[in-house]
Amino acid sequence: MGHGLLPLRVSRGPRPSHADTVSVSFRTQCRQDLLLVGGPVFLALRELWFARSRFGMMGGVVALIAVLMVLLSGLSSGLVNDGVSGLKKLPVAAFAFADGTKLDGAFSRSVVGADQVDAWRGRPDVAAAEPFGNLLVNAHSGSGVPIDLALFGVNPGSFLAPPARVGAALGPADGLVVSSTALDAGLRVGDTVTIDRLGTRLTVIGATAEQRTFGHVDVAYIPLPTWRLIHAGARADNEVRPEALNEATAVAIKARNGASLDLAAGDAAAGTTSVTLAESFGASPGYTAETSTLTLIQVFLYAISALVVGAFFTVWTIHRKHELAVLRAMGASRSYLLRDGLTQALIILVTASAVGVLAGLGVGALVGGGAPFALEAPSVFLAGVLLIALGLVGAASAIIRIAAVDPLAALGGQR
Repeated sequence: MGHGLLPLRVSRGPRPSHADTVSVSFRTQCRQDLLLVGGPVFLALRELWFARSRFGMMGGVVALIAVLMVLLSGLSSGLVNDGVSGLKKLPVAAFAFADGTKLDGAFSRSVVGADQVDAWRGRPDVAAAEPFGNLLVNAHSGSGVPIDLALFGVNPGSFLAPPARVGAALGPADGLVVSSTALDAGLRVGDTVTIDRLGTRLTVIGATAEQRTFGHVDVAYIPLPTWRLIHAGARADNEVRPEALNEATAVAIKARNGASLDLAAGDAAAGTTSVTLAESFGASPGYTAETSTLTLIQVFLYAISALVVGAFFTVWTIHRKHELAVLRAMGASRSYLLRDGLTQALIILVTASAVGVLAGLGVGALVGGGAPFALEAPSVFLAGVLLIALGLVGAASAIIRIAAVDPLAALGGQR
């Protein structure tokens, strides 16, 4: 034989069988079919319809949680308004109390003098500084009805003096401008109010346009000189120590436009301890305890809602584990299954939350004036958004664990 060359054979591995080709083609076609029928939204809506009784029960639980969220939000807002609405309506940036005064009782313990007020007035970042008096008193009307009042002593004509919607503005020495809620409680313009134990007689000359309360007590604005006499415990025929005629509870500070108050420098110059207006809310009786308790309840309620939704979808996803495995075997990705479950959760949460919020608003509208309750759109909206968001977190934590299961193992487990 001659020098012939041996034929060269190249190994390309085993040729795909007809069954493998059909399997790949089948999975590709199934994946396309999943997309053509609408993807996870289609499957989610079908399951919601065929298992509507189960999902309806879950939606009812979420709706009840939403009702409770709205009611707690209204109660929280109502308590805040009832505790510090009088302070919130004051056009001040900060209060300066006597040096070393603890915040929890600042409005009942602090005493500042005229020199400290003048020191704050001289600050370059301060537009105005006024002495401010605060005193809780027991009184009774001319008809003998007991009245609790938070006396705010301010100088008439200053930036602290309130506008009067009914009657006259603050001015006469014995004149009171009361909160609108005091009129709702039965007090009228022209009524005489007598301070208990002192016998000081005052006349209601006007009322504000909105609620102004402090420590759940109606605010009554009074000229600062008269407030000083009442604060000193002076009867009409008694003399008071001279220092009492220049004292006040705090210095009310108004910042210049565009200026940032340097509270530390002002305190060093005036010998005071100052806090911002928002921080001064903690000095209102019971404010910190009430808000902390309600906040804690709301936090636990949010956590419970996430756990309830997560537990439901854990059981539901385990129940349909075989179907999910079939979808995975057909070519559906894990993200596809996650979107399918989250679509169901989102539809339930949004629908049930909307129903619950509307029901909560209806129940809130029926709450009488005896309870401090106020529905505010931002707080209600935030409660609904948090309920939906935390519910989705709970659902996702349940779905992603099942969606990660190997389809062959899941299918084999059904044999």
